[in-house]
Amino acid sequence: MTSYRPDALIASDISAYLALHQNKSLLRFITCGSVDDGKSTLIGRLLYNSKMIFEDQLASLEADSKRLGTQGQEIDFALLVDGLAAEREQGITIDVAYRFFATEKRKFIVADTPGHEQYTRNMVTGASTADLAVILIDARKGVLTQTRRHSYLAHLLGIRHIVLAVNKMDLIGYDQAAYDAIVEDYRAFANSIGIAAFTPIPISGFKGDNITAPSDNTPWYQGPALLAHLEAVQVDADADRARDFRLPVQWVNRPNLDFRGFAGLIASGTVRPGDPVRILPSGRTTRVARIVALGGDRAEAVAGESVTLTLADEVDCSRGDVIASADAPPQAADQFEATIVWMDQTELLPGRGYWLKLGTQTVSARVQPPRYAIDVNTLAELSAPTLALNDIGVAEVYTDRPIVFEPYVDDGGQLNKDLGGFILIDKATNATVAAGMLRFSLRRAQNVHWQAIEITREAHAAHKGQQPRLLWFTGLSGSGKSTIANLVEKKLHAMGKHSFLLDGDNIRHGLNKDLGFGDADRIENIRRVGEVAKLMTDAGLIVLTAFISPFRAEREMVRAMLPESEFFEIFIDTPLDVAEARDVKGLYKKARTGEIANFTGISSPYEAPARPEIRVDTTKETPEEAAERIVETVMGTWSPVI
Repeated sequence: MTSYRPDALIASDISAYLALHQNKSLLRFITCGSVDDGKSTLIGRLLYNSKMIFEDQLASLEADSKRLGTQGQEIDFALLVDGLAAEREQGITIDVAYRFFATEKRKFIVADTPGHEQYTRNMVTGASTADLAVILIDARKGVLTQTRRHSYLAHLLGIRHIVLAVNKMDLIGYDQAAYDAIVEDYRAFANSIGIAAFTPIPISGFKGDNITAPSDNTPWYQGPALLAHLEAVQVDADADRARDFRLPVQWVNRPNLDFRGFAGLIASGTVRPGDPVRILPSGRTTRVARIVALGGDRAEAVAGESVTLTLADEVDCSRGDVIASADAPPQAADQFEATIVWMDQTELLPGRGYWLKLGTQTVSARVQPPRYAIDVNTLAELSAPTLALNDIGVAEVYTDRPIVFEPYVDDGGQLNKDLGGFILIDKATNATVAAGMLRFSLRRAQNVHWQAIEITREAHAAHKGQQPRLLWFTGLSGSGKSTIANLVEKKLHAMGKHSFLLDGDNIRHGLNKDLGFGDADRIENIRRVGEVAKLMTDAGLIVLTAFISPFRAEREMVRAMLPESEFFEIFIDTPLDVAEARDVKGLYKKARTGEIANFTGISSPYEAPARPEIRVDTTKETPEEAAERIVETVMGTWSPVI
């Protein structure tokens, strides 16, 4: 048995012990697989056999095992890791549990990730920083869907060292034939997803077979014990240092007028004072003046170190920019193809704006309808209009401005996690809804550029003698949006103003006739209208739109397209019962009988504006009165009462 016994060295030479411990290599690995495959038990056994449990912890473990354990009167090693009350009650892992342990040869950080499909997002979190994955399989059950999903995700996230731990061999009598069949079944799947090699080991986490030493119960197995393999596996710690220099700027350090530095974690490469560098996405070049770190200036810094760089020239550089080798910079683009792992109960809404966070960069992004989703059992590419919880798909992603990136896996097979991996965040809830890997930028993004136009939007507005405006009328069907918007335009026309009304029904006869009324189509409907309205305001027009536009996120998306003072959200606030009583078009009646699906207010939600520029209560104000107040407010001769 391999064990870590530092007592003698600590007693004789504490400095030697600390030096030995500091210079050991570190391996980060995860345990994953299906529910109840024994992941927590395995880690508990590793901690126990590595002498990383204090006496009071062991006493507590023994007591908890009798009270909460699943192994009768014997020690339940899973309780060392399953710290949440809900985990202990159910006997499953929910959260990611990180544990540190060490042997004489190496230090380890292990992430115990949950096997339940509902918590796949937590497995992705643990795998994102791991060098090796231990895929556990219950010898009684064989390869399951979650085994395949976790293997696919581990490979997708760039883990190239895979251990197939066939667990609970004690429960099948250490049957070699059953073990061999499982290994061959997994090998066929592994080859299909590009896992070129893996290390199979028959184990029993509960009994300790082949965990820290070869077991007499498996004389037919000639390979290493699990811990011996973990100690010996070669992880290329120098690979990042050999690549081109990249430092995503996390913070501009300005303690006084005489110092301006750019702090961050070096993602790859090596940097020295005097090195030529390029600031992206601006493309400005300069040289490194100093490398400032804890303890003073440095002559060199390498990947994995956090430093502050000062530059020779006063260049524009801020959080989210990337300082890179001048002669080998990364790319910048705003349109990509990406692999996306959806991790939220609410499905992807194509066209909706999400926050995309890549390294230190945060931008607004829209995901297009997926090109396909991947069946983890068959690897078939399936047609999918959206992505639901735990789906893996490929889709195009558009950002609102160029971001600095590198493909997550480049043509040479090199991983670029820092500038290739991203997360998507829901703007309303701040929940992380997806993880993604950039594959490449789209060619059309490289071929399409902004054309300089000499007649500016300011010139168009001055020619018409007016300030461009977008008056965005929103409210339930039957609230009176179109009626009031039409009255407002008539008043503007009588005043000699140049305006145009975009009405929801009219737009769906032409520009948006291909769209339905599901959430994704509603989002695309508003996006298109927003783009058209922006073009019209660029022409100097006062644009009026009358759309239900039920979601706040899309109304805010349109607001962000225009200068701050040009967007007026006008909430036509009519109670549902009043709007339904009007029912001019008979739509509510059809919605109530089920003839119309996804009808706002009945079978689809309406998100009322939180802080509209103008609110119209149609139970207290006539359409004519509302129109007059809107015109006076927009034209600046009325102080709005919100």
